[in-house]
Order: sequence, then C-alpha cells, then structure tokens
Amino acid sequence: MRAIVAFLVSARLIRWEEPVDDGPYSETLRRYACYLARERGLTPAAVRQYRDTAARFLAGHPDLCKLVAADITGFVLQQSRRYSVGSTKYLVTVLRSLLRYLHVVGEIATDLTGAVPQIAGWRMVGLPKDAPADDVRRLLQSCPRGTAVGRRDYAILLLLSRLGLRACEAATLTLDDLRWTDGEIAIRGKGSESRLPLTKDIGSALVAYLRVRRHAPVRSLFLRVRAPQGGLSAESIKAIVLAAGRRAGVALISAHRLRHTAATAMLRKGASLSEIAQVLRHRSPDTTAIYAKVDTTRLRAIARPWLGGSL
Repeated sequence: MRAIVAFLVSARLIRWEEPVDDGPYSETLRRYACYLARERGLTPAAVRQYRDTAARFLAGHPDLCKLVAADITGFVLQQSRRYSVGSTKYLVTVLRSLLRYLHVVGEIATDLTGAVPQIAGWRMVGLPKDAPADDVRRLLQSCPRGTAVGRRDYAILLLLSRLGLRACEAATLTLDDLRWTDGEIAIRGKGSESRLPLTKDIGSALVAYLRVRRHAPVRSLFLRVRAPQGGLSAESIKAIVLAAGRRAGVALISAHRLRHTAATAMLRKGASLSEIAQVLRHRSPDTTAIYAKVDTTRLRAIARPWLGGSL
C-alpha cells in the first residue's frame, strides 16, 4: 500500500500525510517540525531526523514540568552507548534545539540547553579509509552492464569513486546537469554548485545508461526501476554501493569510503590538498587536511630519523 499511495501522491492524484501517533506529544512535535521548516529553513529530511530524535527523547519523559538536568544527561549517556561519536554529536545538537524551542514556547519553565553535555570527539585523530584499487575494480566489474540497472549502477559507482561525489549529490543529479558541450558536470550540494570535468570513462558510462534509460515525468538522472517513477534517493545510492560490495565480495565498502578513495587516488598522483579540496567541494581547508596523513611521499621529506631505525 505504501508504494501505491506514493505513486498516487507523485501523480498528484491524492494528498496524503501518513498519520503518526506520538502519544501526548503529537501536537508538540507537529509544531516543532513546522518551526524547523519555516523558521529554521531545514530540509524535509533534516526535519524528519530532528523530529524522530525529539520523539525518542520525549517518549521517556511524560511530564515536562518535572524535567531536570539529570534526565537530559542520562538520556545522552544512554544513547551514546548505541551510536558513534558523530551520531551522538548530532543527537545533542537536536536536543539543544528542542529544549530551546520548548522553553521559548512555554512548555518548560527553565532553559535547560546548558544541561546538554559536550561530546568528546577530536578532529584529525583518524585516517581516511580508502578502498584498494583492486576492490574498486571488482566493485565496478560486478555491475551487469547488459541491463539498464547494471549500466545505471556502473555509472553511479564511477561518479563516486572517480569524482568523489557524495550520495546525496549523485541522487540530486538531473539531465540538465550534464554539460556535454563544455565537458563538465554540475554538482549541487550543501547549498552550493560547482562544476567538475566529465572524464571520458564517466561520459561513456553515462551515455550507455542514457541509451536504455526509460522515459519518466522527472528530470532526475538516475531513476528507480520500481514504481512509483522518480529519481533515486541518497539512501538508494548507498544501498547500490552496499549491494555491489556484496556481489563483488568486498567487505566494509560504503559510498563515503569511495569518496575517500577518490581523494587518496588524486593525492598519490601528485595533486595538492587545495586541488583535492576543490574537487571534493570542501568548505574548509581543515576538512581536506586529514589526507595529509596518507601522503607518505611528502611526509618522508619532513620526517626526522628515529634513533636505532630508518625510514
């Protein structure tokens, strides 16, 4: 029924919002979601994530009048056992937003945002995990390019592993983003637009896919193969990478790991960090600086000799 309803909504034949029962806080969460969308300008996906996290917190606290700082720290500690550092940082960001909103609208008497603990997580402590070239080759070879789905998946994997596209950027590509005359592809992500070179292998893969791409009432480049008609979502792109990894027998592969693979491949071919930042569309140079750790060629030039050993 979900697929049928989604098709009718996409065809604008019906209007439908799936009812959500959040108990006594249904109305509070509805107003909070409206506030995030209208006042904060969050995307529908972000609003949904904020709302789900807020619902999880409120479900364990039936009486907001009795909410104290210990309840907040206890919730964060409990959730931190289940999630990574990055996910827990996102959780406390949502929690601060929710508590600030509840205080402003009068749901709670005291502003409890100061009770939300900081999450210890330091930048630049790890190494970017790229996939070996042999694994990427097996990943690409696992796509059955005799079918439309195989050609689609092959083109997606090339974009992720060669140009370092994010899953959300690959999902938002449209037919209009392919600038064949200029040999470029327009990438929109995180509020900005940039252009990257349309290399020969990527261009050939896209042409092969477009020749078998079915017609649809949308301009999305990569389409679903099941009804309702429409473009792929970011989660679908991630699922395609995972499925290709299972077919190829490549463990621990993900869309973001292919992005790291593209960056380290450019680094090994002599690209500078500023050039890599330009291709990956990083806002801050600090984000790209982590790849300096895997540049062993340049690191050898500045490393000091270790007593009793050699580099």
